[in-house]
Amino acid sequence: MIILGTNSIKDTGYDVANSCRFNDASDDSLTKTFSSAVSTRQQATVSMWVKLGNIDHTRFLFECSDGANPTQLYISSGNKLAFYDTATNSSFTTDAVLRDASAWYHLVCRVDTTQSSNSDRVKLYINGSLQSTTTSNTLTQNNNILWGKNSTHTVGKRFGSSDSFDGYIAEFVFIMSSSLDATSFGEFDSDSPTIWKPIDVSGLTFNSNSFYLDFEDSSALGNDVSGNNNDFTVNNLTAIDQSTDTCTNNFATMNPLDNFYNAATFSEGNCQVVTSASPSSYNTSTIGLSSGKWFLEVKAVSFSTSNDYALIGISSTQTSANYLGQNAHDWSFTNRGKILNNNETEDGSYGSQWSAGDIIGIALNLDDNELKFYINGAVQDSGTAISITAPASTPLGAYFIGAGDFSGSSSNLLTTQWNFGSPPFAISSGNTDANGYGNFEYAVPSGYYSLNTKNLAEYGWCYVY
Repeated sequence: MIILGTNSIKDTGYDVANSCRFNDASDDSLTKTFSSAVSTRQQATVSMWVKLGNIDHTRFLFECSDGANPTQLYISSGNKLAFYDTATNSSFTTDAVLRDASAWYHLVCRVDTTQSSNSDRVKLYINGSLQSTTTSNTLTQNNNILWGKNSTHTVGKRFGSSDSFDGYIAEFVFIMSSSLDATSFGEFDSDSPTIWKPIDVSGLTFNSNSFYLDFEDSSALGNDVSGNNNDFTVNNLTAIDQSTDTCTNNFATMNPLDNFYNAATFSEGNCQVVTSASPSSYNTSTIGLSSGKWFLEVKAVSFSTSNDYALIGISSTQTSANYLGQNAHDWSFTNRGKILNNNETEDGSYGSQWSAGDIIGIALNLDDNELKFYINGAVQDSGTAISITAPASTPLGAYFIGAGDFSGSSSNLLTTQWNFGSPPFAISSGNTDANGYGNFEYAVPSGYYSLNTKNLAEYGWCYVY
């Protein structure tokens, strides 16, 4: 677990406004075929910021395919960044792994086949640091790779196949005919030298067949802002897939690594969770809280009518085979309108019953140790706050947002969509917190804030799994 104080979550100086959320189950991608090929394709650079959704399977980031010999950049099933050129059957794979679904990574692939040493012909960077790589076969000196050819270039999946990327991509830059290192796209912070942050890339030279995708136009997510107008075709992505979760303002999501007991299915950039058929357990958020006032929304997409309970709430204990609300430091609001705490019905008439399609609001006040729930914008129990204890000092020392179910039925399923400020579902009204962050269906209570790193830097401590 990484513990971040407010002094380690800071203003980066250059703000990235938007990312694009890719969902592998939807086969999301962006595609482009250039009208003509760059004749000499020995040098190229790919730079992007990514936040992982699903892990432990192959996820393609960028590829050019002529149907026979693609050149590819991807994250392997072993969670390593890899470059592969099919024509030469050569690969370069980082020794480092990428498994942190709570963080943004900066990835750079630098190709220069004119180099005399094979190990220098592809260099891979993660968060500004050149990575040691394992190589297989030789990328022939002066070889022309496919990137930059007049063939199909694909962002977010492998052309004509599966292995789609799941998660968020921001600041996607492709520079043809130049081999650039990571310092062309980011820098270490002068005050916090272990923090790698993005810089403005608009001043780079975008050669022929180069492009820059900033995802700031929700109606045209494939819009190229390099000046070359190399716009990409959007496949299965919609305006809701534009996100404000970025490498300069990281929003909470649900945590696919905290999934041992519930064995749930994660999608939509870890903003949708479907519980598995039988265990009574729960899943939690990537960010936990020990101070401040925080607001979020959970859409109850569906749940089985055979449920004993569908449960949404908070937990300050490690997940186990217990349901949410069974422990002393858990509180859950059930679909029957009850509050569960410490294995007891704390308030059997707390609120109204909620149904599939309803949006449950959570207002967590850790300055005064109070908790309120909302159903479609209506505060429950006439606004009387639930008195909660301070976060348990062990093992977590923080409250994590959670949801699950409690039932002996093998058909028990709960589907939730989570809006920590970057919603995976359509918003009809649009409400922000007082700092202007987030996009919520219902008004954010006064004094409460969306769960992202800019707000955390100002109002609280966070604990990140």
